[in-house]
Amino acid sequence: MTRLPFASRTRARCTACALAAAGVLAACGTSPTASPLGPAPVVVLPDTHQEADAMRVSTLDAQRVDRATFGVDATVLQQVGRLGYARWVDDQLHPKPFALPASVDARIAAMRIVREPLAVRLREDVKDKKAADAVADDEQKKSAQQAYQKGLNAQADEAAQRWLLVAVGSPNQVQERLVWFWLNHFSIAQNKANLRAFAGDYEIALRAHALGRFRDLLEASATHPAMLRYLDNERNAAGQINENYARELMELHTLGVDAGYTQADVQEMARVLTGLGVRVDADDAKVKPPLQSQYVHAGAFEFNPNRHDQKPKQVLGQAIAPAGLAEVRQVLDRLARNPATARHVSAQLAQYFVGDTPPPGLVDRMAQRWLATDGDIAQVMKTLLTSPEYDASLGRHFKDPWEYVLSATRLAYDGNIVVNPQPLLNALRQLSEPPFGRETPDGFPMIEAAWASPGQMTTRFDVARSLVGGNGGGNANLFKVDGLAPPAALPKARVESAAWLRTQAPRESEATRQALLETLQAHPGDWAWAAVVSPEFMRN
Repeated sequence: MTRLPFASRTRARCTACALAAAGVLAACGTSPTASPLGPAPVVVLPDTHQEADAMRVSTLDAQRVDRATFGVDATVLQQVGRLGYARWVDDQLHPKPFALPASVDARIAAMRIVREPLAVRLREDVKDKKAADAVADDEQKKSAQQAYQKGLNAQADEAAQRWLLVAVGSPNQVQERLVWFWLNHFSIAQNKANLRAFAGDYEIALRAHALGRFRDLLEASATHPAMLRYLDNERNAAGQINENYARELMELHTLGVDAGYTQADVQEMARVLTGLGVRVDADDAKVKPPLQSQYVHAGAFEFNPNRHDQKPKQVLGQAIAPAGLAEVRQVLDRLARNPATARHVSAQLAQYFVGDTPPPGLVDRMAQRWLATDGDIAQVMKTLLTSPEYDASLGRHFKDPWEYVLSATRLAYDGNIVVNPQPLLNALRQLSEPPFGRETPDGFPMIEAAWASPGQMTTRFDVARSLVGGNGGGNANLFKVDGLAPPAALPKARVESAAWLRTQAPRESEATRQALLETLQAHPGDWAWAAVVSPEFMRN
C-alpha cells in the first residue's frame, strides 16, 4: 500500500458548518488560498501501477489536465505521466477512435435514435400525430396525443443519456469539452415543436467537427434540420422573409454583435438563406423545371429553389450572384474567415476554458492562429492550452453544472463504468443546465455569476449527496440498468486517489482541510461527499 499525506491539524468544529462556510466562499466568488501541507493523518491508496504512475505527474500538469477535461481520473493522469503534457495535448487535439465498454455500447445500441435514422423516425412520428389528431373520442384522442408526446420525450432522453455516457466515459476528454461548447454555441432548445426528435442527430452532426475546421462545423449547423426548425428558417422564403436565423448566424454564431454589420446585412443574409428548410416526406418536392438541378433533399434537410430568392444580393459589402445553395456556401465561407468571427469565437473559447474575462493577449493570439490556419479548431485550442495565461488561471475558474457533475462523478468513481446516466441527467436538471435545455439561442452562460448564487450552491450540496451519497455509499443506479447485469459488487464513491491528491489537495485552504479531516475522523462515510462540496472542488 502507498501512504500519502492528506491534511494538517484540526480544531473541533461542526463539519457541516465548516463546509457551509466554505461553500459561502465559493458562492461569493472567493478563491480560497491554499496553505502548506502539515503533519497529519494519511490517506491510503491502492498499490497499483496505475495509481503509482499517476502520482508521478506534477501538480501543475495534473491541474492543467483537470481544467481541459471533465475531470481527471487515474487513467488520464497515467497518460500524461507517460506522454508529458505537450504530447498529451497533441493527442487530445487529434483524437483517435475509441471503443466504449461493452456494457455502455450495448446500452447505446439499443436506443431508438441509434437504430433508426432521423428522417425515418420523423415520418413515423408524423403518422402517429396524424392518427392521434384523427381520433374522434376525446379521451382516446387525449391518450393518443400523450403517447405521441411520450415518444418525443423518449427520443430526447436517449439523446441526453447517450451524450452523457460518452462525455463521462470517453478517453478523448478535450473533445468532449468542445462538444459541449459547440452545442452550446450553436444552441437549440429541444422543447420547441418536435425538436426532441432532432436533438440526438444534431449532437452527432456537430460532434464530427468539434476539432476540425470551423467552416465545416458552421455548415453542419447551418444545414441541419434541427437548427433550421429551431430558428424558423423553414419559414424563410422569397417574398416571406424570416430573419431569425440570419440574425443569430451573424450575432451569435460568427461575427458577434459588435462586428459592425447592419440591419440591411441581416435582411440580405436572410435572402441568401431562403429555401433552406426541413422535409420529412420521403418523396422530393415538385420543383420548376429550370430549377430542378438546384434541388437538394438529404434525410430531413431540404434546399428548395422554389422558395429561394433568385435575385442578386449583397452581404457585408460583397455581391452574391444568384446560385441557389452555392450562395449559402459562399456566405458561410466569408463568415468563417472573417477576422471578427475569429476574434468573437476565440474570446468565447477563452472564456469557457480560462475565465470570465479572457486575457486580450491570449484572444489576439488565438484569433491570429485562426486566420493563419483557416479556422483549424485544434490549432486554436493548442494556442490556448499551452499558453501562460491558461496556466495562470488554474484553480480560479468556476465550474458550470456540467463540469461540476461530471468531474465529481469521474473523481468519485475513478475507473468504474457508468452505464446509467439518468442520475447525471437528473442532477443537471436540478442545476438548470440540462442537455438541449436552453430556451433562448444564446446558449447557457459561461460566467461564474450565472452559477454561483447561494441557491445554486445549496442545490450543489444536494446534488452531490445524491451522486456520491453518504455513509460510504454512492449512487448504485449509475452502474445498473434494466436489461444489463450489474457488477457483482456495486462501486462505492471514493476520492482518496491520485487524481484528488494531484488536483484538489494542493489547493485546499486551512479551513477546508480542517473540515475534511474532521469528516474523515468522525464520519468517514461522508468523506467523498464532503470533498466534492468543498469550495476548491467548485473550481479548476
